[in-house]
Amino acid sequence: MKYRNLTVYALISAMAAVPLASPAANGVAPLPSRATVPTPEPSPVVPTAPTVAPGYAAPNLRPTSAPIVGVTQQPFVGITLQNAIGMALSRNQNLAIAAGNTRIAGYQIEAAKGTYDVRFSVEPSVSHSTTAPQNAFFSGPNFGPIVQNAQSLTAGVSGQLPSGTQYNVGVTQSRIDNNTTIDSFNPYYTAALNASITQPLLKNAGPGDAIRHQIELASLNRRATRAQTLASASTTIATVENVYWDLVAAWRNVAIQEDALHQAILQQQSNVRSARKGAAAPIDAVESSTQVAVYQSNVFSALQNVASLQNELKSLIVDNPGDPIWQANLVPTTSVQQTPSVPSLSVLLASAMKHRPELVQAEAMEREASANLAYAKNQLLPEVNLQATYAGNGFAGNALPPLGGPFGSATPPPYLGGTYGQAYGNIGRFPAYSAGVVVALPIGNHTAKANYAAAAEQARIAKISTENVDTRIEIDVRNALQNYQSALARLYSARQARQAAAAVFASELRKFRNGESTTFLVTQRQVELVQNEGLELQAQTDLNKAIVELQRVDGTILSSNNVNVKTLGEGALRQ
Repeated sequence: MKYRNLTVYALISAMAAVPLASPAANGVAPLPSRATVPTPEPSPVVPTAPTVAPGYAAPNLRPTSAPIVGVTQQPFVGITLQNAIGMALSRNQNLAIAAGNTRIAGYQIEAAKGTYDVRFSVEPSVSHSTTAPQNAFFSGPNFGPIVQNAQSLTAGVSGQLPSGTQYNVGVTQSRIDNNTTIDSFNPYYTAALNASITQPLLKNAGPGDAIRHQIELASLNRRATRAQTLASASTTIATVENVYWDLVAAWRNVAIQEDALHQAILQQQSNVRSARKGAAAPIDAVESSTQVAVYQSNVFSALQNVASLQNELKSLIVDNPGDPIWQANLVPTTSVQQTPSVPSLSVLLASAMKHRPELVQAEAMEREASANLAYAKNQLLPEVNLQATYAGNGFAGNALPPLGGPFGSATPPPYLGGTYGQAYGNIGRFPAYSAGVVVALPIGNHTAKANYAAAAEQARIAKISTENVDTRIEIDVRNALQNYQSALARLYSARQARQAAAAVFASELRKFRNGESTTFLVTQRQVELVQNEGLELQAQTDLNKAIVELQRVDGTILSSNNVNVKTLGEGALRQ
């Protein structure tokens, strides 16, 4: 690399030592020593235009006043920037909707957790049946019909645990009155305790539990929705501040144009007096009258801008078209933004990476993709479920006398005598239980494989999106800081230009009064002064907005305005 650099340096030195040849020596025509007179331009090519409204002349109308449409509250209603922001956070309909979506996301978490609720069921019943006798053993007394009355009650609880275990526990009791001659008990009582569990061991276990997965997704959705609401609040605050400073500039522009109009009127009146005395030509008075008309038009244009910005600000801070503020003539009362010390790029970036809600959104999206990937990976496993059941059957009743004869004289054991209490006490005497493992796996398992591939792709997309958010935030911070520094420079230059234009205009007026200037020059200097006043005003407004943008991009606009998601839009919701 070192020798290469030396070679390039030697080549450049050699080229510098070679004298440059003249254009003629290189076959290039030399430049002419003087410009030649061009040929006359041909007639312009223009389309044929129709005659529209021949003889048109503007009507001779004069404005009677300069009202703002819809404004009836006079004189003026002052509003501070903090009040405007507070009203927007409380009553802006878009923020009310965003805050409502955040609350809905919280309710969705509770709804998902509802699957873990214990479900209790109870079912009492009674029945009666009369059956024709079939033989001497299965008949009523004296070979009569079999009459049976039953009273039963079934109750139980069931549900699912966060581990994925499904459980079911229930009891059943009944009393049977039966006149069948062969029965040894009448009435008799039964009681049963049944319990069963199903525990996934591979598929649907751990991160593969569908309910747990839904709860996790609902939690991440609430986090993302809350971040989205904060981002909307940040944008709304920045919009309110920008419109507020635009309105400040609009009202100041009205004052500038009115002052220019008054100056033009004074100049026109002076020219009229001079023309009548013969000290000035009448055309000078006509020329100054033209400038009066121009500034009169500028005043109405500036007032129209005020009306538009007032309506824009009102639409941001109120939600009811019948609100009295629509009749108010709003005037900003907050002073110009205080210029902060120039922050460093690294400090702004660190603050942005800590406070920007967009990063929370991106993180939630990435975590959601990871959760979906873990769930899809679990669904690839075979379904292996451990199942266990237990049943305890109790019995008791009123023992009848032994039948005798060929049936013998045996009597039931004492522990079978009694009612419900004895039946429940006998549950442990007659148990039945079972345990087993159920294994199932679809051949090919195409659905699970496709879902896993899709989840993996979503995880990659989420990671790329997160990196894009980081890049976008850094670009925002860089642009905002550059815009702020440029706005400072433009304001400094605009202030210097305005001061110079004011001095030139004042000097030109003095010359005019001493007969050393003309109406045209005075008018020209006034136009230049008004233009520079407007440029300074725009530069100050741009600086105010640049400060707002700095607060937005570093995320401090939320904390500095005490934004609380729980109270956003409360005023709008109470309407």
